[in-house]
Amino acid sequence: MELPPLKLGPLTVDTPVILAPMAGITNSAFRRLCREYGGGLYVAEMVTSRALVERTPESLRIISHDDDEKVRSVQLYGVDPVTVGQAVRMLVEEDRADHIDLNFGCPVPKVTRRGGGSALPWKIDLFTSIVRTAVKEASKGNVPLTIKMRKGIDEDHLTYLDAGRIARDSGVAAVALHGRTAAQFYSGQADWSAIARLREALPDIPVLGNGDIWSAEDAIRMVRETGVDGVVVGRGCQGRPWLFGDLMAAFEGSEERHKPDLRMVAESVYRHAELMVETFGDEGKALREIRKHMAWYFKGYVVGSELRTKLAMVTSLEVLRGTLDQLDLNSPYPGVDAEGPRGRAGSPKKPALPKDWLLDRHMDAEQSREISHAELDVSGG
Repeated sequence: MELPPLKLGPLTVDTPVILAPMAGITNSAFRRLCREYGGGLYVAEMVTSRALVERTPESLRIISHDDDEKVRSVQLYGVDPVTVGQAVRMLVEEDRADHIDLNFGCPVPKVTRRGGGSALPWKIDLFTSIVRTAVKEASKGNVPLTIKMRKGIDEDHLTYLDAGRIARDSGVAAVALHGRTAAQFYSGQADWSAIARLREALPDIPVLGNGDIWSAEDAIRMVRETGVDGVVVGRGCQGRPWLFGDLMAAFEGSEERHKPDLRMVAESVYRHAELMVETFGDEGKALREIRKHMAWYFKGYVVGSELRTKLAMVTSLEVLRGTLDQLDLNSPYPGVDAEGPRGRAGSPKKPALPKDWLLDRHMDAEQSREISHAELDVSGG
């Protein structure tokens, strides 16, 4: 199938694929690696509005982009309309972003217990205020603003249809839906039927689908089943940056796919590590960061336990190179064993929420007083 380019306000994304922001993963190094394989829109790690307004060094690192990133995309998290508005204004006035996304999908307890992430759309007045304020500030620089959300808190407290309509009426450029609730975390199967219902409910703006896209074929199937204008890919690209090449080929009508042998995987790992060193300017820190990616890269490949252990403990580029050279680099692509789910799915759990959060869809006086103090000063999940 062929899918047309994605229009986000003044922006045109030729390949309608979005890299979902993932804390500790979608830094500039990983975004560059993915861009080297295929087209799309590559979103930086989620940054908290408060940290950005306070200009913490880590928040400024998170929103940094390579000079050749065609679209500088930033995702904000926040629970206070004033702070979110200030953060958007900063990004626009200082020309730090070409696209801004608001996070209403994070299920991590430290976020939801403050009323943020996937817990926030339950409070209609708070959600509306944040989105309207952010759109107003972004529009001053003609910067498209989108939102990413989940179905709701749990199956008894769904919010996605109301939130989608509010966002549309507030002037967002697109809405992305992860077909799970906060209670599901990343477990079970994503509910693509909910994505289809949102697509039907919002015929006048782009709707993007997220959840359980592990291959180009999954993306094609999602588009056919739901009618979405594009897909958002998160855990499916962990250890598989070439997935974006597959997605680009698929949406251009090509059946060409990457089937990397162990040599190609090793080359990608080393390239990733080199880019991490450039990103952090500290070889030790960069190699500690790359360790988490090893199990994803080598999933399904014949790599002995001793070598896997060594790869998970690399301390320098030299050590990494020497360890990779010990692999049987002529090992072919293992097929289905290298595909499918990766990353931690977690298990269903009762979401952590502020006191009495579910009693009413609107904020009470106490919740309104507390919300401005609930902004996290560190990056979320």
